[in-house]
Formats: sequence, C-alpha cells, structure tokens
Amino acid sequence: MSAFTAAEPAATTSDHISLYRAIWRWHFFAGLLVIPFLLNLAITGSIYLFKDQIADTFYAHRNIVADTGPMLPPQKIVDAALAAMPDATATSYREAAAGDRSAVVTVLKGGQSTLVYVNPHNGDVLGSVGSKEEFSWVVKRIHSLEYFGTWTNRIIEIVGGFALILVVTGIYLWWPRRQTGGVLTVRGTPSRRVFWRDLHAVTGAVAGIVIFFLALSGMPWSGYWGANVNAWLTSNDLGYPASLWDDVPKSTKVTQDVVNRPGWIVENAPVPLSGVAAASKSIGLDKAVEIARGLGIAAGFSMALPSDETGVFTASIFPKDLSKERTVHIDQYSGRPLVDLSFDQYPAFGKAIEWGINVHQGQEWGLFNQLLMLATCIAIVLSCVTAVVMWWKRRPAGRLGVPPMPPQRSVYIGLWLIAIAFGAAFPLTGLAVVAMLLADQSVIRFVPPLKRFFS
Repeated sequence: MSAFTAAEPAATTSDHISLYRAIWRWHFFAGLLVIPFLLNLAITGSIYLFKDQIADTFYAHRNIVADTGPMLPPQKIVDAALAAMPDATATSYREAAAGDRSAVVTVLKGGQSTLVYVNPHNGDVLGSVGSKEEFSWVVKRIHSLEYFGTWTNRIIEIVGGFALILVVTGIYLWWPRRQTGGVLTVRGTPSRRVFWRDLHAVTGAVAGIVIFFLALSGMPWSGYWGANVNAWLTSNDLGYPASLWDDVPKSTKVTQDVVNRPGWIVENAPVPLSGVAAASKSIGLDKAVEIARGLGIAAGFSMALPSDETGVFTASIFPKDLSKERTVHIDQYSGRPLVDLSFDQYPAFGKAIEWGINVHQGQEWGLFNQLLMLATCIAIVLSCVTAVVMWWKRRPAGRLGVPPMPPQRSVYIGLWLIAIAFGAAFPLTGLAVVAMLLADQSVIRFVPPLKRFFS
C-alpha cells in the first residue's frame, strides 16, 4: 500500500510534465506557422475598423458635399454618372445617407465595375474609383488574403483555426502553477527572457477571450468553412428564412451577385424573378426607390438595378445598427415587393452570427467597439513580437529551439483525439494540425539532421 501511494504523486507529476511539454511544443509549432499571418490580420484589421473615418479624411472630396437643400431624383443622379462614363451601364444606385453625403452609382464598362460619386443636389460628378480599387475593399481583401487568390484565402482560414488553438493552449500554459510572477505581473527587464515570457503570457491571458472571439467570428468569411456553414444553416432553417421564397419564382443568381455588400446570412439567398407580361413596362428607378422608402427601409440604402427583363430591383442596407438591416426584392413591372427580409426575421442562430460579425468589425457599440477591437489587435501584435523575442533569446545557436518532446509519448494519443475533434469542426485547420503532428512524430523525430535542427 505504501509503495502504491508513494508512486502515485510521481506518476501524476510525470503525466503533468508530459502534457505540459506536449502542449508547449504544439503551441510553439502553431505560433511558428501563423505569426506572419496574424500580424497581417491585426494590422489590416486595425485599419479596417476605422475605414469610415479614414475614407472621410482622405477622400472627403468625393464623400462629403455641402447640404444645399433638396436632392435630385435618383434617375437624374444615375444619368449624371453615365454622362461622365460614356458607353457604361448602371448596375446600382446608393442614395445619400444624409444631406452632406454623396450618392454613389456603380457602372459597368468593358467588364470593369466603377464607383461614381455624385453630388445629389446638383448632379456634379465628384470622382470615381474602380470597385476593386476602393479603399475599404482593398484593405478587407488584403486582410483575408483574398486579394491574392483563393488558396491564400484558405491559408487565412487555417490561421483562424490555429488562432483558436493558440488561445486555448496559451491559457493552459499560463495557468498559475504555484508561481506568483508572470500571472498578472511582468518580472525582470527587457534584457532578460523572463520579461518577454511574462509579457507574452500576461497579454495573452488578459486579451485571450477577445482574441478567441475575433478568430471565431471571423470564420464565417472563410471560403470553405464559411460557405459550408452558411449552406448548412440555410438547409436547416437556421440562416435566412427560406420560406419567404416559396411563392416567388427564383433566378439562378444569389444576393451577393447583385448586392455590393450583402449581409453574411443572406449572401447566398436566391434573387427572385420579375413577372413578365405582354406590354410590360418597368416602373423605373425613381418609383422603385419611392416604394422602398415607403416600406420604411433606412436612409442610405443601395438599389441594384435589373440586368435583364426578368431582373428585379433589390433595395438593401447593412448598417451598423443591425435592427435596420434589410433586403427587399421588388418586381420591376408591378412594383410588388417579392421578398422583404429584415434582421428581426432571422432565426436566433443567424442573428448571433450577424451580431458577432458586427462586433468583429467594430460596428455594434460605436467608438467603444472600435477601441476594444483595436486594443485586441494591438494585443495580437504584442503577442507576436514578444513570442519572436522570447524565442530568439532561448534558441540554441544554429537551431530552431523547439520545446522538447514529452517524457511520455502516450500523451500524443490525447492530442490526436483533440486534432480529430477539431478537424471535424474546422476541416482545413484540422488537416493542417494532422500534417503538423505527422511531421513531428515521423519526419522530425526520425531524420537526424532535422531532429538536431528543430531541437
């Protein structure tokens, strides 16, 4: 009996050391792979948070006008934009949100989409920019790496999953184990490694929950996971209410094909068709805008124009105030609203995702939300920098300095189970984790030069 009880603490200690080392090693590998991408996400995310303020400062000449009273009818504003872009076709009109804001007309010419900014009071064209050259569009695409192609966007999806892993494993490594320093205080000076270790740990512990939220709420935009989750929600009546389309003919287009900035929940919702009858005549843009306003859609909405005889007018707005989010498809001949979808019609799960996205973008609670997300982005940058400095100070000369493998290799069984479970939730990240574990347990472990370099 005494031998049994004496051995138990030793075994427990050994198990804890093995688990700690395994998680430390996993945390190290995950950080090594994603630090450059996390820095990009944090820096571009910080810029995107203040996109409106930046745009109004640097592009005030095309965004802001003098409020001189009544505004021109929408069609006259579109005509002014087309006069400045000969041979172009108008695809959408965004009304001025207030008397001191410009209206924006999107035109298509030679396969290229251009935003034309027009003074809504007198029809003066204030400037234009390619849709894919507009400031917030470029920043957002660099943020997601979609700017550089589909495969780079998939990398960001993997990085988002790894960020979740880093937070969870980082909290485990930080968790107090009898030590007093490095929990909420930073020991030493910048010349010592312990200073950078504590700064890294404390920063991650304080900001970890919000970093986890940022990573998770950013996943809906990912190309693979986001698209599949959106489809699953819709098929299970947890996304947009598909029943609204039961009694209307549907086209092969979806909302993101006709709306510049659709809400995530409705981006794949089908666009209905207008009913074409003999001698049918379109109600025109002015009447469509009047109908949308009569339905109570918030000021500053966009109106997508019909692209052919079966197309519809689509009024949409996705403002900072989620309660005003709305999409209305209007028959271009009868003026009848075919589908009228607002935020309060979303199922609870759909509302939660849209709310998470809104907070992620710093739009839910005004300036406070922006500053909270900015502080989190700064925490991510600080975590990346401290991780690199901490590694640099501890690495052996000429080697990578990966934390040692755990004394008991059996602990990797648990990590494999975690990898499988995580892979089921986030497939691309799960595959990356499996590849990382396979490389660690086979290639690095049994190839002497690599084993020495990584040690």
